[in-house]
Amino acid sequence: MDLLWLLLIGLIAGWLASMIVGGPFGLIGDIVVGIIGSYIGGWLFGRMGWSAGGGTLGTIITATVGAIVLLLILRLFNSARWRR
Repeated sequence: MDLLWLLLIGLIAGWLASMIVGGPFGLIGDIVVGIIGSYIGGWLFGRMGWSAGGGTLGTIITATVGAIVLLLILRLFNSARWRR
């Protein structure tokens, strides 16, 4: 059940991040971006002393913010690669 919950939160966060930042990655890509983003968001929120609240909504917010950061970093590296 925990794996299913992880995949669902990852899908929602990845989809929200791709809607905000852009970048159609598809179902699997959104899940991967959302799962990695949840770790980035958790680390970032912990370092900054922020809290998105508890429960499912807080988890989705944290994962979405992390996924947005991940997509922006990927976009930055991708644009720098094409400038050379």
